[in-house]
Amino acid sequence: MKEYFTRLFNYDTHTNLLMTEMIINAGNPEKPVQLMAHLLAAQQVWLTRCKGEPFTGVLWPDWKADTFVSTIEENGKGWLDFLNSLSPADFDTSISYKNSKGESFENKLSDILAHAINHGTHHRAQAGQYLKSNSVDLPFTDYIFYIRQLEQNK
Repeated sequence: MKEYFTRLFNYDTHTNLLMTEMIINAGNPEKPVQLMAHLLAAQQVWLTRCKGEPFTGVLWPDWKADTFVSTIEENGKGWLDFLNSLSPADFDTSISYKNSKGESFENKLSDILAHAINHGTHHRAQAGQYLKSNSVDLPFTDYIFYIRQLEQNK
């Protein structure tokens, strides 16, 4: 599972960087910037929850697109460092956390990891739809295109 989730988080970092480039090249339209800022903040929320640490930020921060690259790189490194610290059994462990309303939940780590990846895909798609409706040509960001590219570069 570690190798699988490592591939997914590397893909996530790659596509977040692509989307950030598209947003900046399009002149930083408000809605895609908001969506990417939320996506990146949510990654931080989930990572701190997985590590059993408190999160002190906000879920919808007012970040500017020119700060995204460093945040994407920090988030990616944080997730990979976390994944590398895990044993195979850790993926089945339950993580207890509170949501932004203070409600308590418990989920299996592997489910939280899948959620974090899917959450990013969802919001990148929203940002991409906005950009496309404003005549921006988008690159291929599907996971399978990423994997094909990796295999070609071997």
